[in-house]
Amino acid sequence: MDKAQVIASVAGDLTATEQSVDEAIARATALVQSMIGSRSALNLSPVVGAESQAKALEAIAALGAARQAVVACHQELAKDHRRLGYGVYAEIADKYPEGERPKVVGEHRLRAV
Repeated sequence: MDKAQVIASVAGDLTATEQSVDEAIARATALVQSMIGSRSALNLSPVVGAESQAKALEAIAALGAARQAVVACHQELAKDHRRLGYGVYAEIADKYPEGERPKVVGEHRLRAV
């Protein structure tokens, strides 16, 4: 593999990780919403399921911390990328038709995805 392929591989894994954490947060919040809605639909006391809801909310907080860590990882990788002088490696042609490409500012900046 050449440099561009290695960098693209890491960038792809980073993007997949970011998306996975975001999806996990969305699913966990949907779980809490479902728990609350189910309790209301069954006309149960707010006391019922309080502990399980608290655990789900703890999980959401932990996922939020994980998301912050992944974002920090992304920022550090971007710094390393610039320090090593690799410039921009993006397979823009595959994602966007001609004339609809995103504007890339500066030659050593990663674009937001």
